[in-house]
Amino acid sequence: METINFGEHLMIDGYGGNFEKLNDEESVRKCLDDLVVKCEMHKLTETKVFFAKGNDTKDPGGWSGYVLIEESHISIHTFPGRGFLSADVYTCKNDMETDLIISHITEIFQLKETEINFVKRGTRYPSQNLL
Repeated sequence: METINFGEHLMIDGYGGNFEKLNDEESVRKCLDDLVVKCEMHKLTETKVFFAKGNDTKDPGGWSGYVLIEESHISIHTFPGRGFLSADVYTCKNDMETDLIISHITEIFQLKETEINFVKRGTRYPSQNLL
């Protein structure tokens, strides 16, 4: 049976971000909402953003947000005290516009540096229903 690539997963770790932007609920919400539009995706739910208090180890707390989309999900977790951000964009669409996404997140949170990981998901996804 022929297989196709199911989707793509972009992971962005951002360093040296702006404390105020990383510590702002509306910046997280706007970033997620804008990405849905810019990537021509379709919301299944409204964007959700929550404050996550830190613990006494490596997590100083910050904002966590996500939006479920027909194509999968987008999530962002900020750590203002460390100037750090972690974002995931996972979609069943192929040919993701990674440069656009990276640029958008970098600009909103004024990141000085990014670490990027990109994975093709479901590389043995069947091209037809099995039953």
